[in-house]
Amino acid sequence: MSEAVRGTGEQPVGIDELLERVRAGFERIEPEEAYDAARSGEALLVDIRYAALREQDGLIPGALVVERNELEWRLDPQGSHRVPEATGHDVRVVVICNEGYASSLAAASLHQLGLARATDLVGGFQAWKAAGLPVTS
Repeated sequence: MSEAVRGTGEQPVGIDELLERVRAGFERIEPEEAYDAARSGEALLVDIRYAALREQDGLIPGALVVERNELEWRLDPQGSHRVPEATGHDVRVVVICNEGYASSLAAASLHQLGLARATDLVGGFQAWKAAGLPVTS
């Protein structure tokens, strides 16, 4: 773990403090803003929810589905396992999990790969759905 996330001491941090620290490193995005950015081609929505949740709740049309355990390999523009959408470090990636917690940690990990515009969706898929934005089954 990086010094910036861990802090200057060697004491471990709890998850709430870790989330606070990583979220301070980027501006999170609200569902409506993410929807507009994706529609205009300014952002790539990436759904990291596991299959059971996608089957239960549906999908965001146009979102790239990449399970969390593959995220860094698929989005690293220099990686041999990257998806075609991983065209460069300047891609604006919006990571979406179920409720907006795991996605914050995932976005921070993408920042470590040089994807400085990576962020996550406040409230995750559940907030997207609650906002009445498009979902397919």
